[in-house]
Amino acid sequence: MTHAFLDLPPLSAAHFASIEDRVGRLLGTGQDVVIMQGEALLPLEGAIRSAAGPGTVALNVITGPYGQTFGNWLRDCGATVIDLAVPFHTAVTAEQIREAFAEHPGIDFVSLVHAEAATGNTNPVAEIGEVVRSHGALFYLDAVASIGAEPVLPDAWGVDLCVIGAQKAMGGPAGVSAVSVSERAWARMAANPGAPRRSYLSLLDWKERWVDGGRKALLHAPAQLEMLALEACVERIEAVGLDAVMARHASAAAATRAGAVALGGGLEPYVYEASEAAPVATTLRAPAGVVASELVARALESDPSLPLAAGGGALAKEMIRVNHYGVDATAEVVQRCLAALGAALAEKGLTVDLEAARQAVENSRR
Repeated sequence: MTHAFLDLPPLSAAHFASIEDRVGRLLGTGQDVVIMQGEALLPLEGAIRSAAGPGTVALNVITGPYGQTFGNWLRDCGATVIDLAVPFHTAVTAEQIREAFAEHPGIDFVSLVHAEAATGNTNPVAEIGEVVRSHGALFYLDAVASIGAEPVLPDAWGVDLCVIGAQKAMGGPAGVSAVSVSERAWARMAANPGAPRRSYLSLLDWKERWVDGGRKALLHAPAQLEMLALEACVERIEAVGLDAVMARHASAAAATRAGAVALGGGLEPYVYEASEAAPVATTLRAPAGVVASELVARALESDPSLPLAAGGGALAKEMIRVNHYGVDATAEVVQRCLAALGAALAEKGLTVDLEAARQAVENSRR
């Protein structure tokens, strides 16, 4: 008995390399692109452990939970870490980065999350990149949530290590991910005696045995189904155009913010400024006296397929996430999410205006 998913010929090295090339074109980069065989946490951790060590002085920007994780990895590598934390309802500024360099001139590594889907903010990477580049530091960027929802331009922004995943705005698989690596970053890794070798975390293994080998032989058996899904995902983006995909996400974000305000009931955007809000997902602040996780649970009872979630950890009490990414980046999905949240708020005795919310979503599309 055969199965279309299970009885495929092995994925060749040439096919694997062609998928890497397409991901590189999506990023508009001339850097080496390595597709790693795991969820994006694999290259995120691998890149830090490869490039950082006891001599590293790292500026770690925290605008959400992933920034906190990066700081932990950096410390575990022996790096000296300067944390720059800003409230989760806002974004970091280039001026704050500049001030950090002035206070700590030894900084030689900067880690930043582009868009924080968990908190709904996005950071001005182009402006920050100028500051980092002027000080000669290595620039590490988590663009997992932003790729496909807003521009990600590692070469233009001076990003040395740019990690992406396909599972959010790209609408692809979670089982593989990619990292673009500059020549400066490769040199930093090669000079780092603590960089992982013969390890699943090792980027240098990919460099020496794959990239430098002319991409003729893979390090190990690839995650074939995930690689084919990634290829299909990139093909779909190429067919409609990356600009169109990003516009769809921006439209869904604008519709969610406008609709939530019009809905009333005490619901409001968690990220105050629209310019600092990520197009991949919109976070909302629950009304006073209402527990966000309970409100989301009630809304999901009416339609479990809705892309709604409460904030993680302590944020579960106050934050609601509308995850309008991938196939869910549509006005129709936004309408359904707001209708379900409105009904749940009404059950709690709060006054909502479902028609005003519907109209606000419609008007945002014009």
